[in-house]
Amino acid sequence: MVANANMKEASMDRLVSLCKRRGFIFQTNEIYGGLQGLYDYGPLGVELKNNLKQAWWNSIVFERDDVEGLDAAILTNPMVLRYSGHEDTFTDPLVDCKSCNSRWKEGNKKLDKCPSCGSKDLTDPRPFNLMFRTKVGPIEDEKSFAYLRPETAQQTFTNFKNVVDSTSRNLPFGIAQIGKAFRNEITPRNFIFRVRELEQMELEFFVKPGEDEKWHDAWIESRIEWWVDQGISKSNLKLYEVPQEELAHYSKRTVDIMYEFPHGEEELEGIANRTDFDLGSHTKNQEELNILSRVKGNQDSNARLAIQDKKTNKWLVPFVIEPAAGVDRGVLALLHESYKTERIKNGERNVLSLKPHLSPIKAAVIPLKKNNKELVDLATKLKSKLQEEKIGRVVVENTGNIGKSYRRHDEIGTPLCVTIDFKTLEEGTVTVRDRDTMDQFRISSEEIPGYFRKYLK
Repeated sequence: MVANANMKEASMDRLVSLCKRRGFIFQTNEIYGGLQGLYDYGPLGVELKNNLKQAWWNSIVFERDDVEGLDAAILTNPMVLRYSGHEDTFTDPLVDCKSCNSRWKEGNKKLDKCPSCGSKDLTDPRPFNLMFRTKVGPIEDEKSFAYLRPETAQQTFTNFKNVVDSTSRNLPFGIAQIGKAFRNEITPRNFIFRVRELEQMELEFFVKPGEDEKWHDAWIESRIEWWVDQGISKSNLKLYEVPQEELAHYSKRTVDIMYEFPHGEEELEGIANRTDFDLGSHTKNQEELNILSRVKGNQDSNARLAIQDKKTNKWLVPFVIEPAAGVDRGVLALLHESYKTERIKNGERNVLSLKPHLSPIKAAVIPLKKNNKELVDLATKLKSKLQEEKIGRVVVENTGNIGKSYRRHDEIGTPLCVTIDFKTLEEGTVTVRDRDTMDQFRISSEEIPGYFRKYLK
């Protein structure tokens, strides 16, 4: 057990080292000692993160005919989170250690000793609200505050009528959103897995009551397949049926997609059947709408968040199926899944075997000699030509050491390297090297754009 724990710790340390060394992820404000639970995405990390978000958006919005997109504000009216139940329920049990003054989330099991120093001299658990409050406007009083949203979902629900009115959508349909959320975690942990500023990819899919279970099952299957398409092995994904006693207050059923992270098996994405709780909580005229969930009476909303059935002309409050994934957790899972050390003829190499559509850099063009103007100029021209293809980021790697250049791009996940050498000057051909197989072949430089288009398709 100890050996296994040490291996997991080493695995996480290895990923953290890769992320800092190669420019994926940095501790925020590191020059001032950092800020716990907050991270910055570096030159390669921001590309990987953006590519993952774009892959999700393509799959959820562009490739479907029943989903609209949204980008809502982060600052949130307190009434939204009052009627959603967050003000009452978005808490964790906080325990203080009287010996070392550390603070801990109690979790599902009662905390009997301090995880930091081992002392059993602990305070009784007390509720700790996870939401960040901030002042709004020039006057500081109890009426002039807002919350930083703890999730993107509520801003989607409050925009339900706006989307329906502006698009003429009918059930079933979804509203997708990618955006920042903020949670004042007691103990941020495990690198970017649990942080205070996070990014979510959330879909709220609205369906007729009675059709919710069918759609819930369909989305569970769809989301597993999507993660497999991103490069996560299906054998490393498990479904966890959240027990009734652990369900969120709004949930009829929740199934989590679990992944074996470096620190252990945890949730990668949750797919929840939120029933009609959310729209029912935020709508006016609740008493006129056959809301099935138990909701708090709302006298403040000015909009009816319901949709008219075209067959019966009756107004109904849709049920919501919610696939919700963390971008940061997704990045961590992909790094862990794809980063490996391989034995090769001359020793070993580190390789980040990301799917090409996720790779931060799609191609590196490498002149064989650093100081040869003809080779460097040709490399620059080819880079510009590839960049015109809109395939993603392309770089010129002008270090003069072809072996080190290959190793660097293996480790940061670049799928293809193109070498400009003296044969290029004579024959107009270049060497293409594949990251995963290390195979090399020559091809006309004129054929390179077409080859890349086909390869990255």
